[in-house]
Amino acid sequence: MNYQIHRLETCPSTNDVAREMALRGAPEGTAVVSDEQTAGRGTKGRSWQSPRGKGLYFSVILRPVSGEISLLPLAAGLAAREAVERSHGLAARLRWPNDILWQGKKLGGVLCESGFLGNRPEYVILGVGLNVDHDLDDFPEDIRALAVSVRMATQRPTDRERLLGLLLAEIERWRDVFSGPAGGDEIVRTFERHSIFRKGDPVTVIKDDERIQGVYHGVGYDGALSVLVESDIRRFTSADIIKVDA
Repeated sequence: MNYQIHRLETCPSTNDVAREMALRGAPEGTAVVSDEQTAGRGTKGRSWQSPRGKGLYFSVILRPVSGEISLLPLAAGLAAREAVERSHGLAARLRWPNDILWQGKKLGGVLCESGFLGNRPEYVILGVGLNVDHDLDDFPEDIRALAVSVRMATQRPTDRERLLGLLLAEIERWRDVFSGPAGGDEIVRTFERHSIFRKGDPVTVIKDDERIQGVYHGVGYDGALSVLVESDIRRFTSADIIKVDA
């Protein structure tokens, strides 16, 4: 994948900039990196705090021609997790579908957005946000107990450029896996290995109007979460839920 990287000092959201480029025909591998986002967001429209010079705020255009695109958020999480481990030695874990955690605190997240031409995906915007140089005071007070940065976790200087380079390499690697004949199997198996949940763990699925308690039963090849609720297996897509907790 040939990356074309566009670096910005500030923007509302790197995903929004990348989507505009995709709609104008930008090729796969077009990437946006910004020092700051003024309206960064996570899933369900939640805001993503993106102070200047503190995090890695990144989006890239993909144009998959085949494969189950619901697996791409999982692949992106794997890419980010491995980039953090290779660059700074942090063994992060993943919470389905899009959270990157270290010791139970949120280190980053993934936001995938797609556009379709008929039934075929025309583009996928893969966005990654990582907390890199944040101090505790850089987070809003209401999430300080839940968030962490690479620098807070390692207590050492960070290297955002090295982290970005490794993230690009890992995204390309997982993009190739996704396109391969056994890509779904490898993505799911590797995601399960690094998941905070193990089969048989109690979980709570939080939806808009209900909390569903059950037992974690794994992730399918379509990227959906399976939970054993009483005697039935229920499946949830990332669009169905707000959060999954232990």
